[in-house]
Amino acid sequence: MKTRKHLSIRMDGELHDKLQYVATYEGRSMSRQILYLITSSIREFEREHGPITQGDLTDADD
Repeated sequence: MKTRKHLSIRMDGELHDKLQYVATYEGRSMSRQILYLITSSIREFEREHGPITQGDLTDADD
């Protein structure tokens, strides 16, 4: 079973409202929109730099 983690972020009101608008336009909740954007960013990073491995993640904890 995957462990779920919680992330809390602060943003100004205008940014929040614009994100809500985009999420609604795309048919997603704000939470799903943020997860979509994070996933897209990681996918782009891995396309440019190669896959992030479990070893990379373990090394980052040290």
